[in-house]
This record gives sequence, C-alpha cells and structure tokens, in this order.
Amino acid sequence: MESPAISPISRLLIAALLGILPLCAFSQRAKYSNEFLNVGVGARSIGMGKAFIASADDVTASYWNPAGLVRLSGRYQGGIMHAPYFAGMAKFDYLGAGTRLDEDSSIGLSLLRYGVDDIPNTIDLMDPEGNIDYDRISTFSVADYAFIVSYARASPVGGLDLGGNLKVIRRTVGEFASAWGFGADIAARFMHEGWMFGAVLRDATGTFNVWQFNGEKLEIGIADSVFNRPPENSLELTIPRLYLGAARNFYISDRLSLIAELNASFSFDGKTSAVLSSRIIGAEPVLGFELNYGDLVYFRMGAGNLQRVTEFGNKKRIVADPSAGVGLQLGNFYLDYALGNISPQTISLYSNIFSLRYVFGREDQ
Repeated sequence: MESPAISPISRLLIAALLGILPLCAFSQRAKYSNEFLNVGVGARSIGMGKAFIASADDVTASYWNPAGLVRLSGRYQGGIMHAPYFAGMAKFDYLGAGTRLDEDSSIGLSLLRYGVDDIPNTIDLMDPEGNIDYDRISTFSVADYAFIVSYARASPVGGLDLGGNLKVIRRTVGEFASAWGFGADIAARFMHEGWMFGAVLRDATGTFNVWQFNGEKLEIGIADSVFNRPPENSLELTIPRLYLGAARNFYISDRLSLIAELNASFSFDGKTSAVLSSRIIGAEPVLGFELNYGDLVYFRMGAGNLQRVTEFGNKKRIVADPSAGVGLQLGNFYLDYALGNISPQTISLYSNIFSLRYVFGREDQ
C-alpha cells in the first residue's frame, strides 16, 4: 500500500517545526517573557475586562484577534491609545491602522511601546578620584516595542474568518542591553445565528528574543567578582498561549443592545497563580459586557485577572480586577475611556486609559 502524499503546506509546517526545535533546545524558556504584549490595547476592550477575543471587530482586532479585521466597518480605520501605569511611572502607547483590501480580506499594522523613561544612571556618580559628582548622573529608558503586521481573510466556510500576525519585538535597557525578537500568531473567528466565537494562539511558533549585553557598561567594581560579571548573550523563548472566547449580542430594544463575552486564556508553562491551574496548564476566565445605546453612548464593565493569592497565616483567597468604561460615538469618531489595571487589585492603583478611533469611508454614511 502506498503512503499518502504529503501536501506542500504540510511539508512547509514540518520544515518550520524542524527548524524551531534546535532553537528551543538552546533557549531559555522564560515564564513571563514579553509580558508587555499582554497589557491590552484600546479602552473599549480594557473596559470590558479584556474579554474581546470573540467580539473584536475594529482596528484593535490586530492585537486581540486578527481574524476580526475582516469585519472592519468602513474602508480604513485608525486608532491610538495612551495609558499610564503604576502612578505614571510606566507608559503604554499604541498606534494602529487597518484597511479592507476587498470584501473578503483585510490587513492591519500596529505599533506598541511600553516603557519607563528618565531612570537615573548613577554608575558614574564618582569621578576617578572617588569624589561624588552629581553632574555625572545621566538618565536612560527601559522600553519594549512591538511592530505587528496582521492579515485576515474570510474562509469558504460561511461565517468563518481566519487571520494571523507577524511580530517584530525590540527591547532595550538603556545602553546596557537590547534584544530583537520574532514570532507569529494564528487566529479564527466564527459567527453563527447571533453568536460569536474566537480562538487565538499567540506565539504559535514560539517568539524568540535574542539578547545582547554591553559588558563594558555592566562591569562595575571588581571585574572578576561573581556578582559583578555581566550576563552572557542569550536566546529567550516565549511559549504559545491559547485564548478562547464566546460572545453574543442581545437586542433589547430598537436603540438598546448588549454584548456579553466570556473568555479564557490557557498557559502551558507549568503551575501559576491562575484560578484554574495544574502542573501542566493554567486557565484564567474573563467576563465582559458592553451596553450600546443608539450607537451613540456605550457603557462597559468586566472582570478578569483572577488569581489565587496567599496572605499572612497561609490564608488563600481569590482576587480579581474589575474594570469599567464608557464610549462616545460621534459619526465616524469614537472616544473611549476605561478605568483598568494590569495587576491584581492588591498590588497597584487603577489607571485612566483613553483611546481614539476613526473610521474612514463608511458605506452607510
């Protein structure tokens, strides 16, 4: 009996897998690598507790679920966001654009930056004679960048859209260290009888960061000291994470409707503080709502980031991050606001998040 022929696509996937496996053997599997990519973009989705995998249909779908770009309203969309975190010490900025190529396909571009600026550098505080000179203090930034190219296309199956991302990562720690990274996401979105379902496998191929360290800048004091040796150049791996979502739009009246969405993210890096966790897999549920009044005013709320925390006396409890937001639509212009967080409510203060969206070439106007 002859063995079945292998399709060209299968051969390509096998070749890619064989190319990735040797890199995995020599990389560091960091448990929280590239976490800035999990902060979230768009005040609309953040106000919903980041439950936006199934209902993503605007320019921010490039980040949440690129398959949703097929359902963009208008010919073009643009969006920006600014979010200060940790009392303004860290800032997260987003700039995105999307366009419909035709009735069945769309592309998107996204640029993200998460950084802390103006950090004092006191390495050269003392002059060669050992005197303290405050004029020698300089500043530097620690910043993470991501450039994402997205593509989405409607499949031959009715209601099923497919999409994916190619990501380029740039991370810098002043002049002390820097890294380049590359990765890819794959996604799907299915709509059926008022229901919306979404699935995203982020870092599907693994995202690899190649770190380089400036030994001359990092060597302080005794060069041969175990504690003062600069780290070696390394390869860091971000392993895949799966996001699933289900949503439905309930039409309450002619001017009032409600989107309710339930998401769950699944990690495969061992036991975590997630509310559902085992030695192999961890799952974090997220719930969000958006109330739409006449395509004019939107009210949003959600809850996510459910985690088990251990307090004094070894007492354990579950904490969550509730969020809320409002949105205003004026023609093709959308202004969104959210009160949200990126860590358990017991750790840091909430942040005020603003984002803008604009739709160009809307057919119904």
